[in-house]
Amino acid sequence: MAIAEREVNVRRHLRERLSEARVRVDEIFNIVKPGSLYERPIPERHRIIFYLGHLEAFDWNLLRGRILDLKTFDPALDQLFAFGIDPVDGGLPSDQPADWPAETEVRRYVQQVRERVDAGLAELSPADWESAPVGADFSASMLLNVAIEHRFMHAETLAYMLHQLPLDHKVVRQPKPALVVPRVEFEMIDIPAGLATLGLARKPENTFGWDNEYEEHKVDVPTFAIDKYKVTNGQYLDFVVAGGYENREFWADADWGWRAAQDVRHPAFWRGSGDRWHCRTMFDEIPLPLDWPVYVSQAEASAYARWAGKSLPNEAQWHRAAYGTPGDQERPYPWGAAIPSARKGNFDFQHWDPTSVGAFPDGQSAFGVADLLGNGWEWTASPFQPFAGFQPFSFYPGYSANFFDGKHYVMKGASPRTAACMLRRSFRNWFQPHYQYVYAGFRCISN
Repeated sequence: MAIAEREVNVRRHLRERLSEARVRVDEIFNIVKPGSLYERPIPERHRIIFYLGHLEAFDWNLLRGRILDLKTFDPALDQLFAFGIDPVDGGLPSDQPADWPAETEVRRYVQQVRERVDAGLAELSPADWESAPVGADFSASMLLNVAIEHRFMHAETLAYMLHQLPLDHKVVRQPKPALVVPRVEFEMIDIPAGLATLGLARKPENTFGWDNEYEEHKVDVPTFAIDKYKVTNGQYLDFVVAGGYENREFWADADWGWRAAQDVRHPAFWRGSGDRWHCRTMFDEIPLPLDWPVYVSQAEASAYARWAGKSLPNEAQWHRAAYGTPGDQERPYPWGAAIPSARKGNFDFQHWDPTSVGAFPDGQSAFGVADLLGNGWEWTASPFQPFAGFQPFSFYPGYSANFFDGKHYVMKGASPRTAACMLRRSFRNWFQPHYQYVYAGFRCISN
């Protein structure tokens, strides 16, 4: 294929991916019933209406003036919708629905931004796509990847937000039939000592990575054993029934203080008490599926691990179990080099909810560890920190650096609503340890 033709295909592919990301987010907004866009399903987050405008404002503010010569037409909305909010302990937002613009005004803004961005991208020259403007450290391709993955991230954020929205505020979508999965045997897999390659190398073939993914480096990982499967609702129920939430010895000081202050007694996705537990799915409430992975905060995952006499893996251990092999080679994905597909795991918007652990044997790692990509992010014991050689994006300096505070923890893997493009080995997610709502579970290790 000629270079010029390949470049045209790359540009077309990026614009198609932007359209796909828009469709995914629009799909989420379309399940919100009329009149419910001004609800706030999670106290720490903005009202839903903010996110309707935020994604277009982000693209507009990112691309306009950097690669697109476009003049602003509504600077007030550009600023109002510019920044999201990270869930924090205390300091909850207090705005009221009346503080936000009318839905018709926001939708008009969204449509105008999309039309202008699309027209501007269509006019870019081939050189504009691959070459950085004078004095800049970015190209149009890089910024489009940022816009696309940022939107896909919010497709997931909105999903777990709307998971907490009362069921009568949502338009029900028919879920896919439940997968029939044989009963699994819970066991721990021995992982031999070896190297784990973390991060991403600055090479032309690595077309995109977020700033926190660089630089690539290797870590020596001693022998350990890891759960073959994510911890399930059924296993976690044993911890709850055993009084795990009332036993101080299983909780770190800060985590116990959070649990007591918020009166946390069970996972946020559970409803009920005693021996009558239900689980809120996206569109229903069902008896607690004991073989689904449990979704909890990092604090809850750590308490369970202590109760079980184990611990959470650190980032390097998780990598070793996921991508390592008995030899010296490492894989791009746990299952090998094949591109992600529906047979490999519960990811890329296949399902609205988890599936039973063990549902995707074709996705196992070389060591036989299951469900590493999909069905829920996995908490690690590693604080979110920069790798050596970290350089913040000049056009988005706070994306990672604002969270190198020792108060956020790395998550690896993917959830049912994680886009396939973010399944690359180097991708890192993170949250603070007391946030219960993200689609995140865990597995334990023993040394």
